Amino acid sequence: MSRVQTFPASAPINFVSRNRNEGVSWATSALVDTLSSSPTLRLTGTPTISSADEDIFPSLPPLLHGHPDIHLRNGVMNAARLADANEPDAERAFFVGDLSQVYRQHLRWQACLPGVEPFYAVKCNPDPYVLRLLAALGTGFDCASNQEIAQVLALGVSPSRIIFANPCKAVSFVRNACTRGVDMMTFDNVDELYKVARAHPRAKLVLRILTDDTKSLCQLGIKFGAPLDNVPGLLAKARELELDVIGVSFHVGSGCYDPSVYTDAIRRARQAFDMGAAAGYTFSLLDVGGGFEDALFEQAAAFLTEALAQYFPDADRKGIRVIAEPGRFYVSKAFSLAANIIARRAPLAPSPTAEQEDGPSVMYYINDGVYGAFNCILFDHQVVQPYVLSMGNSFHVSEAEPVGAASVWGPTCDSIDCVCVNTRLPSALRVGDWLGFDNMGAYTSCAASQFNGFEVSKVVYTTGGGAGAAEVRGALARFAKEAHGL
Repeated sequence: MSRVQTFPASAPINFVSRNRNEGVSWATSALVDTLSSSPTLRLTGTPTISSADEDIFPSLPPLLHGHPDIHLRNGVMNAARLADANEPDAERAFFVGDLSQVYRQHLRWQACLPGVEPFYAVKCNPDPYVLRLLAALGTGFDCASNQEIAQVLALGVSPSRIIFANPCKAVSFVRNACTRGVDMMTFDNVDELYKVARAHPRAKLVLRILTDDTKSLCQLGIKFGAPLDNVPGLLAKARELELDVIGVSFHVGSGCYDPSVYTDAIRRARQAFDMGAAAGYTFSLLDVGGGFEDALFEQAAAFLTEALAQYFPDADRKGIRVIAEPGRFYVSKAFSLAANIIARRAPLAPSPTAEQEDGPSVMYYINDGVYGAFNCILFDHQVVQPYVLSMGNSFHVSEAEPVGAASVWGPTCDSIDCVCVNTRLPSALRVGDWLGFDNMGAYTSCAASQFNGFEVSKVVYTTGGGAGAAEVRGALARFAKEAHGL
C-alpha cells in the first residue's frame, strides 16, 4: 500500500451514504482507510485494487469495489493530492459509474416485463463496460449507425441480437449491415424500401408507425414514423419489391412522463398488424420502442402489459416476439458526476434585496458544462440539481449552514454554457470546492465535445457496495472468459 497522506478538513468527515437504502457499511469497505480521531481524513494515493480487478478486461480502466459515494470522495481526495504535486488539470471533473445499478435495473425489467426482450439503445450511453455487462446478461442492442453496430459486434455479440433501428439510413450503411449480417432494420418511407431492395434484399424489415408522443420530453414523431393511413401503401410497395416485412415498431418519445400513451400505441400497432395480414404478411415481431422513465417504470409496465393482453391476447400472440428499446432506464441512475468549482463571481458587498430583485447574485463556474456532460440540458431537456460534495476540505456540510440563490456555469467562453439558472447552495462555497450531480448516465458523455479545448470527463468504474456486485463481476468474468470484448 502506498504511503499514507493527509487531507486537512475543517470538520470530521461523515461517511453516511446519500443513498440510505443501499445499507452500505462504510467502516468495512476496503476502499476507505481508517479514520483518525482528529479532524483529518487519511487516505492513500490511489484506491486499493486487487489484481483480479484489473484482469477482467485489460484494455479497460480497473473495475473497483465499493459504493459509488466512496469513489466520488476518493476522486476529490486524489485531486487534492495531484494539485499538491502541481499536476496540470488536477481538479478535472469525473464520472463514477456503478455497474451494479445497471444490473439491478435489468432484474427490475425482467420482473415487470418478463415477456418483453430489452434491446438496449446504444446511443443513450455506449460505455464499454455497460455494453459488455448487458451483452453478458443477454440483452439485444438497438443500433442507429455503422459505428454502433461495429462497437457491439466487436464484443462478440451475434448480429441477430441487433436491430438497426434507424428508419432513414445511408445506402452505404444498409450495405454494411448486409455485409455484417445485421438483417433486422426499421423503415417508415418508400425511398427506404428502394434502398433496402438494392443494398440488402434479404433484410428483415420492421415498419415504424407514428404514435402519440406529446407526453414525452423528446418528441420523435416529428422526424420518424409512418401514419397508419400510409401503412397499406408502404406494405404494398414492400410486396412489389419482394421484401420481407416481419413486424411493427413504434416509439412514444424519449422521457415519457405519461405511460398511458402505451395503450394507444399498442392499439395502433394492432391495426398495423391487421394491415400486414391484408397485404399478405404474417408479422412475427412487435417492437414497443423506448421512453421508459425510471420513476414511472412500474406504471409503464402495467399499461404495456394490459394493452398487450387486450390487443394481442395469448391466442394471437403465439409466434410473435415482443422487444423494446430501453436506454435511459438502464443507465441514468448508474452514473454520477463530480465537478470542481474553478471560479466564482459575487458582489463585494451583497445587498439583502438584490437576490429578490435580480435573481442569484453568486455565480459558480465548474469544469464541465453543456458542451460536455451537461449537453443533456440542451439536447435531452434535463434539469440537473447540484449538491455539495465537499466544502472547505470537508465532506460534511451542516444542515445549519446558510444557503442562498446561485447560478452554476460551465467552463467555456460561451454564454449559453449554463448548468443551473437558479439553485440553492451554501453561501460558504468557494473556489476549490466540489459539486456532485446524480442521474448523469443518459445522453451525457455520449454527446460531449471538446469545445474550447476542454476534455471529456473520464469515468471511474465500480461494481457497487451492495446487491448485485458479485453478480456483475461473475457475469463480466464469464463474458471475458469466452473471449468477448478483449
